[in-house]
Amino acid sequence: MENFLRGHVGAFNTWCGLPRVLLYDNLKSAVLERQGDAIRFHPTLLAFAGFYRFEPRPVAVARGNEKGRVERAIRHIREAFFIARKFTDLGDLNAQAEQWCRNQAADRPCPEDRTMTVRQAFAQEQPLLLPLPANPYPAEEQVAARVGKTPYVRFDLNDYSVPHAHVRRTLSVRADLGLVRVFDGAKMVASHRRSYDRDQQIEDRLSSPSSARPASIAASTA
Repeated sequence: MENFLRGHVGAFNTWCGLPRVLLYDNLKSAVLERQGDAIRFHPTLLAFAGFYRFEPRPVAVARGNEKGRVERAIRHIREAFFIARKFTDLGDLNAQAEQWCRNQAADRPCPEDRTMTVRQAFAQEQPLLLPLPANPYPAEEQVAARVGKTPYVRFDLNDYSVPHAHVRRTLSVRADLGLVRVFDGAKMVASHRRSYDRDQQIEDRLSSPSSARPASIAASTA
């Protein structure tokens, strides 16, 4: 869910606005249950939609024509961007994706009106978008973690160090793609680079809690 919402935030920030209505396939991150036109949305998505003031609208079941544009765009990205592309890490991939979106993808003919480019079509539509709120939605993973006898919190298959004064306490872990931050109430007590290995003990405190800041990742849109 956090990655799902991060994709939204990245797109909104890149567009400097957002549409009034967003269409969704009936994936579980959006629709928990559906009986005809009676829809039970995922509460996290509803909170997110309320924060940005857009209407989430699922497409009709078994109506492929309603989501065909999205699927064609995905195919275009696979064929025009991903095929045979090399990258060193996620940051490099995102940087390449952003450059591709701002150049080749933006300068291609608009699928719905081939007399203009995607860039020109977006220039017409951008002033009609809803404005962004002053602060972005906090699309972080947030879990409670119990510290045992040793000064570590367990998160995503790894152990991250915390000050020894916080043993035998329940702390809050907030993680984005680059950082794992540990809080005791509202106070941040530790900050680490996020590890995607498993069963590691992470000791490399980045900095004092007062100066640590979350990492960001480039958004890629087509």
